Amino acid sequence: MPNPISRIVLLTVIAAASWPAGPALAQSEQCNTERKVEARALDELTWKQLNRVYEEVGEENFNTAYDDLQNMLRRAGRDEYLQAVLYQALAQVEWSRENYDASLAHFEKAVALNTLPNQTHFALMYQIAQLYFMKERYQDALDALALWFCTVPKDQVTSHAYVLKASINIQKEDYPATLEAIDTAIAMDDDPKESWYQTKLAAHFELKQYPEAAQTLETLIARWPDKKTYWTQLSQIYYRLEQRDRALATMALAYRKGLLDKQADITYLSSLYSDAGVPYKAAEVLEKGIQDGVVEPTKSHWTMVAETWYSAEELQKALAAFREAGAVDPDGDIDLRRGFILVDLEEWSAALQALNDALDKGGLGERRTAEAYLLRGMAHFNLDAFDAAGADWNRATRYDNTRDAARQWINHLREERQRRAS
Repeated sequence: MPNPISRIVLLTVIAAASWPAGPALAQSEQCNTERKVEARALDELTWKQLNRVYEEVGEENFNTAYDDLQNMLRRAGRDEYLQAVLYQALAQVEWSRENYDASLAHFEKAVALNTLPNQTHFALMYQIAQLYFMKERYQDALDALALWFCTVPKDQVTSHAYVLKASINIQKEDYPATLEAIDTAIAMDDDPKESWYQTKLAAHFELKQYPEAAQTLETLIARWPDKKTYWTQLSQIYYRLEQRDRALATMALAYRKGLLDKQADITYLSSLYSDAGVPYKAAEVLEKGIQDGVVEPTKSHWTMVAETWYSAEELQKALAAFREAGAVDPDGDIDLRRGFILVDLEEWSAALQALNDALDKGGLGERRTAEAYLLRGMAHFNLDAFDAAGADWNRATRYDNTRDAARQWINHLREERQRRAS
């Protein structure tokens, strides 16, 4: 469906053509010169014809409106003022029909005739710059906008014109010019738009101006505090700037606000707590993320939880996390790690079960298999299963990394048997 032309826009075309518009003197396309425009009105017949075109456009009969305007243009003769009015109207109709190249050509003809009242003339110059931008003719857009800037009365220049200039420059990858324009727009406006700060932020990133990017993100967070991406970006910039405390504080506050809803957010926050030497919070955040379904319950994630609980000396919580990791682990590595903790806790029956699981699952590699036999021998020994302990330690003597320790345990076993026999 065509993009319907605004009734207000076309009424403006007709009204501007029909009545004197503003002072006769204004600046011309040549900078620092003045443009003299004769104010005039259209005759009654032409007014009625244009009004009929307006009605056709209002009913979205764009093809009929276009044909009528072309007929009027053929009858316009050498009346350049009327020609300019009709070219402007044709441009608007072509815009509604999404014929943007034709729309641009008609606007250019209307401006080239240089007969329309100042307000309309300058508005068309600005619209031409916008059309060039939309057609990705960025240098043409910048040139057209520069011409508009140097001809339009200064009190008619708004912040939006500088936003357009910034948008063109960022497409041309001229980031210093982008920043100059967008900073001007922000300074001019009492209520700068979020997208303006986003343009500013993008330019700072491209220029690797990270302190300035951080300041921009701080402003974005202050004005739009519920946008998660600004919190995570700010934290990452602080981290890059080696302001680790600020990086953690930013993410922790976003977490408390309930903004972190992705796995990457939770794992990043957990790693920040670990780096800061706060393993308890690192484990708590990550485990809650798994329980809430935000973080996948994989072996690696449960292992991270277990290791951070272990670092926090929360051994029972570490064991519980290792059990979760072991449940999804096809080999015995996690069970062996659980066995280490249980041996430290002298929970011998549980340690024996974990070490049995580790050896039954296998996949440990030579070094870890040797450690499993050594530890299982210790569990058997403390459960008074001396024969089983001896068998495990004999197996452990076959491996270089456990041979000496296994022989010491075998000697200790022999002494214990002698002591009990006496």
